[in-house]
Amino acid sequence: MVLEADSSQRGGMSTTDKVLVALRRIIRTIDLHSRSLVQRFGLTGPQLAVLKALADRDQPPSISHLAAAVHVSHATVTGICHRLEARGLVARQRSGADRRRVTVQLTPLGESLLAEAPPRLQEHFTARFAQARDWEQFQILASLLRLGEMMEAGQRDAAPLLAEQPGQADGSEAQAF
Repeated sequence: MVLEADSSQRGGMSTTDKVLVALRRIIRTIDLHSRSLVQRFGLTGPQLAVLKALADRDQPPSISHLAAAVHVSHATVTGICHRLEARGLVARQRSGADRRRVTVQLTPLGESLLAEAPPRLQEHFTARFAQARDWEQFQILASLLRLGEMMEAGQRDAAPLLAEQPGQADGSEAQAF
């Protein structure tokens, strides 16, 4: 795709407008995927991430280990696990040796739902990104870092999950993928 520096002379969109349209498309894709996940499976992206992280473990992890695995706060994972437990998708259990330690495991219902759930949006992206040449990957990274600086987003904390917002202050999770 060839972009002109300023196509306003030809009646087309400027490069700035094309960048903004591309950003809107990305945001819209994330939003639509999130809505579909909630409508079809009753799960948010972070909830799906927690279920997948639990399925990838041989032993039930602690809340702290689970939070680290999905790149969200301890409080957010606690809230997610509470909601998943209320739906019968996970079971939490206090450790006999250390009552402060809580482990989490998938229930058969959680395993069943997870088997039907689609892959997370970033799994599709990761597969496609891995197919790009090294120079393309670095160019994309550099462009996104610069774009983040231009939008004054450089100092914001962000997990490697595609989501509208990371965990919220009240411990609830955002609609994500």
